[in-house]
This record gives sequence, C-alpha cells and structure tokens, in this order.
Amino acid sequence: MVTMSLALATLLYEWRRYTAAMVALAFAGLLILAQVGMFTGIVRGVTATLDRSRADIIVMPAKMESLINSGGGSLPARLQPQIYMNPEVVEVADWDIDGGRWVNHPKDGKKAVTTFIDVNMVDTRPGAVTLPVDFTEDTRRALMEPYAIAVDDSQLKRLGVKLGDEASVNGKTVRVRALLHGYPNVNNASITVSRETLRLLGMAQKNGKTGPLMVRLADPARAEIVRDQLNSTAGKAYRAWTRTELAKANEGALMKEQIIGLFITAGVVIGFVIGCSITSMTLRGAILSSIKEFASLRALGVPMSALRGIVFELSLWVGVAGFFATGVLTLGVYLLALQGGVPMGFPTPWIVGVAILLLIIAGASGLFSLGVLKKSQPADLLR
Repeated sequence: MVTMSLALATLLYEWRRYTAAMVALAFAGLLILAQVGMFTGIVRGVTATLDRSRADIIVMPAKMESLINSGGGSLPARLQPQIYMNPEVVEVADWDIDGGRWVNHPKDGKKAVTTFIDVNMVDTRPGAVTLPVDFTEDTRRALMEPYAIAVDDSQLKRLGVKLGDEASVNGKTVRVRALLHGYPNVNNASITVSRETLRLLGMAQKNGKTGPLMVRLADPARAEIVRDQLNSTAGKAYRAWTRTELAKANEGALMKEQIIGLFITAGVVIGFVIGCSITSMTLRGAILSSIKEFASLRALGVPMSALRGIVFELSLWVGVAGFFATGVLTLGVYLLALQGGVPMGFPTPWIVGVAILLLIIAGASGLFSLGVLKKSQPADLLR
C-alpha cells in the first residue's frame, strides 16, 4: 500500500498558503527560460535552412567553431571532390549564404522599406541535399523561376511585401513566389533563393572558393564514424561536423557572447534572490500558521529532527510545484511567441538546470525557515 508523506499531504491540503512561493519560483524559472528560449530561437531561425536540410555532415573551415559570429569563412572548391573519395558519401553540395540591400516596391504612395537582409540558398533539384525536408513541392517549383524568392510569413510586414509582390535586392528585381513557415530571423530579415538565382544576384562564391559543404551519407546512422574518417584525412584544411553537433555548437557560441552572458547571469541572480526571499517568507508564514499542529506532533513524541525533515521536504515539494508552474508559463510564452513570429528553443540542459536551481532555491528557503519550529512548544497547546 502506497502512503503519502505528511509534507506532500500538507501541501495538497493547504496549497493556498504556499501559492505565493510557487508563483515566485515559477516566475524565477520563467525569467531564465524565456531569455534562453529567445536567444536559442535566434540561432535556430538563422540556421533553419541548414538544420532542416538532408545533410548528415557539414564541412567547414578548420578554425571555424560555429556559424554564429564566425566572421564568415570559405573553403577551396577543390575539397568537394575530395569529400567524395569517402565511399559512404553519396552527395556533396556547397551552401552559399550572403546578404544584400532590400528595397520593396510600395504601392499607393507608401514609403519604401529599405533594409539589409540575409540571403539563404537551396538547390531546387528534387531531394537535393541542401533542400529543406519541409519545403513543399509547390515551393520547390516556385523557386525554379529566375529571380524568384521565398519569404517566411512572419517577415512579410517587416519587408513590406506579400505573395506575388516585387522588390529589389542589390538593385536587381526579385519576386515573392512562395511563403515559408518556421524560418523567421529576428536579427536580419531573410529570404531564400535557388542557387541559380543567387548567381544571377551576383552573390555566389567566386575565385575558387565555396561556402560550407553539406554532405549526405548512404547510412545517416554512421554520421559520427564518417565524420571522424573525414577529419583524420583533413590535414587541417577543414573540419567535419555532424549536423546535431554543429547545431549545439551554434547555440553554445551565442550563449558565450558577452552581452548575452550578462543578460542570462543577471536573470539567474535576480531569479535566485527574488525566488529565495519570497519563498522563504511564504514558508515561514505558512509554518507559523500551522505552529499548533507542529506543537501537537512534538507533544506526541515526534523529535525536532523529524519536524525539520518535514519542513525541508515540504519546501522541496513547493519547488517541484514551482517548476511545473514554470512549464505552464513558459508554454504560454512560447505560444505567444509563435503568434508573433518569434522563434524560441529550449535546450534540455537548460531545462534540467532550471529545475535544479528551483529545487536549490526551495531547499535553501526551507532551511531558512527551520528556526520557526522553535516556537512549536507543546505547552502552548494549554493556552
């Protein structure tokens, strides 16, 4: 027979007394996860075309540790046939990305939108390694048209266009022929074009240089093995990454940015201080309101050490409840962000870290509240 602990039963029966503590912990967790989610979403929005490609391995310059703030980088074009020498490689294609000046063609006398955009490239051949797996057949066919572009639906207002409109990129006229979903870019608005259109825009790599190489394997399950094989013969000319490995490196690179690190550190400190202070005060107040019950337990012979254990366990249950409340609030923020076209991502290590932090806050608050138990004198029951 499973029995419920006294601490958990107390929390379930008198949950209203502990609501303030749970809410404080929930907002402390939300403060951290919302920032991490936003920054991670920025990375995933920028690298969406690569992350959803059919590539199993990405080959980049040897000194590049990520695609984020790497200062760019190019590879000698001669490396492409060299990658094909591995018998498990079935397709290799370079992934050229660039940027340019965008000017829309407004109607009805409206002011033109002029901004800098990122330009992503895909190959429009069916099943191409650079073609994202979620591109529809209609999108693929639309991009085959010269000077055709695809735009994420969340970027339309920002760029001042709609489906079928014309605009200029570096002075050359392009037309919005397809809409994408899930490819937002919070930093710079972005468009997607075919390799042929990229060349027409004058943005393709030249002088024997290419961008990162996307590599597809006969057996994706052997990606790590082939990555090691390619790196063993690289001779410091390049470095091969699995797609998952590079995605984690991109997220980590953004988190290492000084200003972002300061934001997240400040969020952790503020969340800890506020969460700990409110939680400890709430626990102290709740214990004081139940002081006669604790005095009754002492009168029945329950030792003070056991009462301290009940209070500490109670604080940990409050932490667990606060974490679940954090999950609910974070889900709400995520859904609101989706409506606004703002990408968000929540890496598992950060979720686990926030859960541990909230338990530490709750446990520390419980320890700060143990002094109240000194007032649980059995003699007070006779008053």
